[in-house]
Amino acid sequence: MTKPIIMTDAGCDLPRSFMVEKNIPFLGLMCHFKSRDYEDDFGKSLSFKEFYSGLRNGEMPYTSQINEYRFAEKFKELLEEKRPIIYIGLSSALSGTLNSSKLARESVISEFKDADITVVDSKGGSIGVGLLVYVAHKMAEEGKSKDEIVNWLEKNKLKVNYWFMVEDLKHLKKGGRISSSKAVIGTLLDVKPIIYICSDGTLKNVANVRGRKKGIKYLVDRFKERAVNTEGQVICISHGDCPEDANFLKSVLEREFPNNKFIIAPLGLGMATHCGSGMLSLCFFANKR
Repeated sequence: MTKPIIMTDAGCDLPRSFMVEKNIPFLGLMCHFKSRDYEDDFGKSLSFKEFYSGLRNGEMPYTSQINEYRFAEKFKELLEEKRPIIYIGLSSALSGTLNSSKLARESVISEFKDADITVVDSKGGSIGVGLLVYVAHKMAEEGKSKDEIVNWLEKNKLKVNYWFMVEDLKHLKKGGRISSSKAVIGTLLDVKPIIYICSDGTLKNVANVRGRKKGIKYLVDRFKERAVNTEGQVICISHGDCPEDANFLKSVLEREFPNNKFIIAPLGLGMATHCGSGMLSLCFFANKR
């Protein structure tokens, strides 16, 4: 049996160390920041320190999706290994990147008849996608076939819960997620919007809480309410340059639910452009989304 290649994009927000150690191929959205274009590559080309410092000083970056050409070139490169490719990507409802990957797949398959490329729409974003990538890679390492991994992904991707506490409302306003009046009032009242990714892959503002402590408690309560197998889970936390809050969230969960594995990583350029600094997310497996 040929071991499949697990591929993703930088929107999965896994730690760069993990991506390098496991040699997971990826592409990144392009981010326009301070008059330059950078590929989102887990902080290598543009450090998180510089990026988040710019956000806090008023920079308003923007991103562009991964185009069909870049996907096609990456697929062709990986085909040289003569192994099946499974690409796990950002929700099609959040970015046109997934559609680019599908168009590239069709193009490459028409040129290389023996190409075996599967595109999986995670219906998610950020480190929740990383959770799927993590498990898929582990399954590949354990000798699972392409079909077994793809079937597992399709069966379980809508069991990943995505909860985000957002700090900086101006980025949500810029992206059209909230009105200008809500952004002004929310900032004055120290309101922290709680964003959830629905089963169709879209974002929804499900609650608004006063202050970060209450926001973190809200995330913990959602885990208590929804998580399955609260021992032996892989729990993922991403943060917009607020590692202290991420580690505090981990410590609370660890105290109440021991014997779980935690993955903590910075929010990459793609999601941070839309959510801003101070964002804190919690992703885990539940019975359903």
